[in-house]
This record gives sequence, structure tokens and C-alpha cells, in this order.
Amino acid sequence: MTFLKIAKGIGNELKDIPKVWDGRASILEMKENGYPQWKQMEWIGFYFQFLCEKYLSKIMVIPGTKYGRVQFDAFKEIPWDFKAHASNTSSHQVIVNDSEAIAHGIQDYGAVGLILAIGNVQYNDENRTFQKWHEELKGGKSKYELERINRGAWSRLRKVSFDLQQVSFIKITEETLLKTGSFQKDFRNADGSKRRAKVLLNLEKIDAELEYFIDF
Repeated sequence: MTFLKIAKGIGNELKDIPKVWDGRASILEMKENGYPQWKQMEWIGFYFQFLCEKYLSKIMVIPGTKYGRVQFDAFKEIPWDFKAHASNTSSHQVIVNDSEAIAHGIQDYGAVGLILAIGNVQYNDENRTFQKWHEELKGGKSKYELERINRGAWSRLRKVSFDLQQVSFIKITEETLLKTGSFQKDFRNADGSKRRAKVLLNLEKIDAELEYFIDF
């Protein structure tokens, strides 16, 4: 079965997902359904994963193939990952999965697939109303947030909504890896250990890899 045919089959199941994602409603939906990632600050990506698991579980194996400690989000003929990206930002780069795991997936199956939700985001107001609401729902500030405050680091405005414009199906092969970058390649964890490098896709340079998309 070709990548295009697989993508069209998956896309047919996703065509009825919600177009507008309100932050509060989305987080509460994840929480009420026992989805473990509802506390995450970058809720949009996890909400898309939540929707994919909800709409695609009948046609895909979820979670997918595992290489060491790294597991893909789903499997159907090839390993797949689910990601979300804000189009109304200056960055055209998307952090995908672990570089080594993707290389193994390509070696074993010829390609790895990325299902990417693209849309416009709105951000928190200057009073950070949404952020305060989310912290209260979680029972207080996270360990990560407390560490940021102790360092005196700047706090980003949180995304409060997402207007879905497109779901893209991107085929990642060995040729793709030759023109991609790496994220956190030289980063280290708090204990000094090296972080695993992740594939960094530039959406402006992957025309050949974008084999199918659905507009909303």
C-alpha cells in the first residue's frame, strides 16, 4: 500500500475532528477522559494526539512501534507521529521525534509518517488569565514553573486557542534526513547527561515530502 493511499485512509477518519480548540474546554476534556497529559503547558500538541487516538484507534495501532525508550504515536504500515504547529509564528520548524528512532523506523519500513495539524493560535492576555486558571486546575505551580521562577527566567505567554487550518501528511525518508536539522543535539540534562537529538523539519523545505493534506 502506498503512502498516499494510507494517508487518504487516515485523513478520511480525521475530517470530522473539531476545527476550533478552546484551551479550557480542551484541557477539561482531556482531564475528564483520564488523558495523562492534560497538565502540560503546550496543550495543543497533546490535544491533537488525544483527538488522533480517539478518531484513529480503529484503523491504527496506538501506541506504535518502539525503539529503545522511544515510542511512535501510532503504526499503520509504517510508524507515525502526531504533531501540531502554529502557522501564525515566525518559525517554520517542527520538532519531530528522536533522530535515532526515526532512522531505525526508516530502515525497517522505508519511511516514517508525520501527521501535522497546522493552524492559527491566540495567546494569553497580559494578566495571564489562562495560565492562572490552568495552574489552579493542576493544584498549583509545577516543579518546572517553580524552577523557572527561581532562575528568574522569562515566562512565555500561553496559547489559549487553536484554529485548525490543515492536517498535513508528511513522508520522512533517508533523503529527508539529509536536508533536516537536529534539535537539542548538544543539549544536556540537569544531571549532565546528553539529551537525545531530535529531527527538526523546516516546513518551507519539504514540498516533496508533503504527499497529502486536508483543509479545514
